[in-house]
Order: sequence, then structure tokens, then C-alpha cells
Amino acid sequence: MKTLPWKVMTTFALASSLLLTSACSNEKSTAKKEIKAETETEKRSVSVPVTDYTFDTAGNMFAYAEFELSGEPLVEGLGLDLDVLDVRKLDQPSKFDYTAGVESYEYSEEAMYEVTEKSGLGLHLIHGPAVAELAKQTGKDAPTVLGERFYELADSVGYPKDELFRNMFPTLIEYSSGDPHYIQKVDTNVYAENDDDSYVPIYQVNFETLRWNRAKMDKTLNPSAYGATFLKQALWAGDFMGGLHKVDSDEELEATSPKDDDDANIALGVSSADGMQGAILTEQIWNKLAYIRDGLFYDTAKKQLTAGTGSQYNPANGFVYLPHEIEVVEDGNDEIPSAKQLTVKDARSMLQDQWLMLWPASEFYGMTDQRPENKAQNQAFLAAFDGKPFPSAAKENVDGSAANDVKASDPYSINRDVLLQVFKNIDSMHFNNEAGAFIDEHDGNAQGAHVDTFQAGYTTEALRMFQRAIDGLPVGYANGEDAKGLETEEGKRALEMIRKQADFIIYELKREDGLVANGYTIGKGQDDSEPTLDAQLGAIRGLTGAFLATKETKYRDAARELYQALDEKMLDKETNLYYTTKDEMKYSPMTAGALSAVFRVAINNLYNTDGDQDTLSALDRETIISRYVAFYDTVIDGPSLQEGMQASEFWDTGDAYIDGKKLGNTDKDNVPQVQAGHGKYGIAPVLVNVEVKKP
Repeated sequence: MKTLPWKVMTTFALASSLLLTSACSNEKSTAKKEIKAETETEKRSVSVPVTDYTFDTAGNMFAYAEFELSGEPLVEGLGLDLDVLDVRKLDQPSKFDYTAGVESYEYSEEAMYEVTEKSGLGLHLIHGPAVAELAKQTGKDAPTVLGERFYELADSVGYPKDELFRNMFPTLIEYSSGDPHYIQKVDTNVYAENDDDSYVPIYQVNFETLRWNRAKMDKTLNPSAYGATFLKQALWAGDFMGGLHKVDSDEELEATSPKDDDDANIALGVSSADGMQGAILTEQIWNKLAYIRDGLFYDTAKKQLTAGTGSQYNPANGFVYLPHEIEVVEDGNDEIPSAKQLTVKDARSMLQDQWLMLWPASEFYGMTDQRPENKAQNQAFLAAFDGKPFPSAAKENVDGSAANDVKASDPYSINRDVLLQVFKNIDSMHFNNEAGAFIDEHDGNAQGAHVDTFQAGYTTEALRMFQRAIDGLPVGYANGEDAKGLETEEGKRALEMIRKQADFIIYELKREDGLVANGYTIGKGQDDSEPTLDAQLGAIRGLTGAFLATKETKYRDAARELYQALDEKMLDKETNLYYTTKDEMKYSPMTAGALSAVFRVAINNLYNTDGDQDTLSALDRETIISRYVAFYDTVIDGPSLQEGMQASEFWDTGDAYIDGKKLGNTDKDNVPQVQAGHGKYGIAPVLVNVEVKKP
């Protein structure tokens, strides 16, 4: 899709005033036979009321990461030419194409910006460690340094500095939850008219009216929350910075050398706008990782926060890990808040926290990897991390030996420290070697005894991404591609744990009815609770991940059998929707994200092929797609403007602002514009909890 050329003027360079337009990738592919499917669900056959408006950062950002991967990358992989998508042409060229290529993908992107650039849900980037280091080097104050830094980023991607947006709140690190309702009237007045009948509202170029209520934010730092946001940032940054472009024409180019951007007419990023956003995301990630590494690890022996040491860390000498909750006392400055005090509120190591940091750190490792032994690195990434605009890696940290590693402040070294420490802690604190399974929690002294199926399955998938990154295999949108890996010791250990956990799912978690148990207590056996949709989704995700990592077909066969059992035993035939547990359809963002992911892996990896011994009815591709469309149509968009998980939307998904016409829902779908939905001043375009109810 083409990005509209929003023109934005700004007269000052304070850090809190900078932003650029969001943008879509502009990739093309050769069209194959289109796969089309229509939902069998009649929207009015159910109601989908909101049950809770609390914004759960971890659940939302996790869900939107899966929505992103289940969006443009999915339909493009099936042969769709992305240029045929038009956000103003609802359900074209087919309902599935539009749902995935526009709605799933664009909901995902816009929600990330709400959290990282508009809402204020966290601490301000102006207090970032990389910003502070630069301020110290130059003798300038932080606001000046960050303003100049954004201008430097703009130059590196060929983005006009006078088109940066106003009143951005770039986050350093995000809080665990908040209230997504806007606290003042959203400025929908005309900023600029487009060539068609639509216009650019002021709020799109000036984010002053899009803040959330700071008094209603849960000001805690939770690895699942800031990790899931990191995942969103890393996926989009990798997409946006994965190519180069010509400055004069904005034409995308494939990088052939890290020196390509030395040409004055070649800049970083797949386009100017995408490159600017990718550079900002990378700047945020860099500062966030430095903040985490240098002060958010918990030393069990000293019972205090400390710095991580990455490759030098040895769990045998005492655990140092990311604790579940750190309470923040702010400094009282609501415009650019900083942390005055950090207090560990919950010192446990939780498995979800760890895998939701391992996955994004693996994605970012693939982007920043500068090891000479990795010959498959994207040249555009190397160009971005060659010193301008981002520092190159410390040579001691890319030479293949851990013995001479040094603490460094470049993005690669910082991320590597976090990545390796989290990986070692998952292995030493959460993996039960005797059972061959991941344990939910560790209190810092002793490992627990319970295996949660959803968490264990997703840890397996996160380890797959770790193994790919550490062994120099493609991650990001290309995470399914085959390549020759480096076969590192860490990669071998990851594969060993992946195999054992997948075997545990097959031999210990599978029930007689074909579903999997919600969990398992070591020494006691399976949980006897009613099977949940979450457990089935986590297991399918883990088994499919094990198949993709090891190429052992028994894991694909097991995933296919479980998917068939899920479809037979938990699908409501009237609505084409899945029960989340017996007689209930209560959808949270975490469940929605996992279901979107399982539809994707079913379409890509589990569907019936000529080589399969058994043809399973649920794994006919058209059938999977019909389930996908029904889920998005009814659960996400909802049957009315007051229902459904997606609380609001704007131009990214076709809801244009048209001068002289009544605003609120101009594209006539069931998702309101941001100023019109769910509250006095509207609500951010994020996911809320719902329950599907039949008459």
C-alpha cells in the first residue's frame, strides 16, 4: 500500500514534539491464484459486549504482534499483490484479503504507535541512557540532544525535518496497564485537504489531544508488558529498515553493501516515511534495552536491582534475572516523566515474562547482528549500524569468543547481554531437565512444579526464534525460510529444549479426548480443569514451532491432530467461533493473538497436502480461512459500533475524515473512529476484553 504524503510543519525541536506519519510497507509480489473465503457467520446472530476496558499492555502488544504476522506477510505469501489493496474499498479483492492485508496488519501498526508515541503510557525517552550518554559527551541538555538526535535520524533516512510531527510522547519503557479512553476532545478539525474528498485531521499531525489519564496507569515495569511492546517495535523496525530507497523518487532498493547509503541519493529505510519510523523505533529500542540491562535485573543474593552481564553471566554463581514487577515512583513531571524511585514489588521470575523478552531480543539480534561469521546478514541493517546513525558493535563482542567480551553501549552489545542472560535464566530457572518441560515460575530460590501448557508452548516458539537468531538464520517476516546456520552451542541447547518440551506436550499433556490439558504438576499429573482454548493454541504453536525448528514430522502430525480435535470439540457450529472454555466465549487480547497465530500456522504449515497420510476436515485451507474471517469479523470488529474487541480505528483501515459529512464511521463498518467510540471523548484504537453471547 502507498503511504499518503502527510505534510507536517513544526517550529521547534523539543523531544516531546516529534513524530512522523505511520506507514505501510510497499512490497510487491507476483500474484498467484487468489484464495477467497466468506464467513458463514451472520453478524447479528450474536452479541459481543465489552467486559473490561482496561488496557493490558502485554496482551495487546502480543496480540498485535501476531496480527501483524497474520496480516500482509500472510496474504503476500499466498500470492496477493499488495498493491491491489485499497483501504477505502472494503472487503476487496476478497473479504479474507482485506481482513488480513488491511485490518489485521493496520490495527497492529496503529496500536503500537498509541503506546509508544501518543498515550504517555510510560517514562519519557528524554531520560533514556543513550540520550544521557550523548548529552554527557556533547555537554548539552537532554531535550536539545534528543531533538538534534531526531533531526540526525531524519537526515539518515532522507526525511524532511520540517515534516516531523508535533507533541509526540516517545516512550523509554512502557507501563503494565492503563485506561485507553482519551481525556479531552480529540482535535478532528481540518489540517489539510487530500486530493479526494477526505482531509487530514489535526490530531493526526499533532498528538496533544491523544494522551491517556496518568492517574489511571498502573505504573509498574513488567517484562511481559515492556517485552511485548519491544516485540512490536522490533518487528516493525526490521520491516522498515530492511531496505534502502532513492531520496529523489522514494523508490525502494535492495541493499548490496553497507556503504550504499554513502551515495547522497540513497538513504536508509524502504521509504522515507517508513525509514523515519523505523529509525525512531530503533532509537526507542536501544534506550529501552540499555535501561533494562543497566538496572532492571534482580540479584537474589543481594536482593536488589542490578545490571545484567550477558555472556559473562553464570547462573551457578547466583540468579540475576528480570523480576515480575517493579513499582515506579515518578518525579512529578507529567509532560516528560522520569522515575524517581524503583522498588521490586514481585521478585518472582515468571515464564511468560522471560519468553516475551527472549522473542523480541532475538528479533532485534537478527537486525543488529554484526558477527563476521554470519555471511547472511542484510546489508541494509549493516548500513544502519555502521556508526551512523547507530553505533557499530564493540569488536570484542563479535569475534566469536566470549572470554574477551566487554560491556559496551552500542545496540548490538546491549541487546546481546539481555538476550543471553534471559536465555540462560529460562534454561537454568524454568526448564525442568528431568521432566523435559518449562515451569511457570521460580521464586529466586527454588523452581516451582507446574507446567502451564500455553506458556510452555509459546516458550518453545520463542526458543525457535532465539535459535534462528543466534545461529544467523533469518528472523522477522522471513522466519520460516531455510538457510545454513552457524550451529552455536546456545542454538544446540535451544533445539534440545524445544524437542523435549514438544515431546512432553505429546506424551504428557495430551488427553484421551485428543485435546491437551491446561497444565501439569510434576509428581502429580495433568490438571483436571476443563480444557481452555488458550491451552490448545499454546500447544499447537509449540508443536508447530518444534516442527519448523527440527523438521521432525511427528511434531507437525501432532499439531495437525490437535487442531482437528480443537475444531471438533471446541467450535460452535452456529457462529463458526471457538469456545474459550466449556460454554463460554470470553476473549482476551492474549487469546485473540494466539488464535490469530494458529490460523496463520495452519494456513502456512499444517494445511492438508498431497503428502499427508490423513486428510483432516478442519485443515482444508478454505475451511481455515473461513474460521479466520469469522473470528475477525465477529470477535474483533464486532456486530455493532458498541461491540467487538477493536475499540476504534482511523484512516489506516479506511475510516476517512470527510469534510461536510457526519464523522464517526465513514466506512460503514462496525468499528468507530477514535473520537466516536466508547466514551465521552472516544477511545484509542486498541483491543478490549469481550464476551460472545448467543441469543
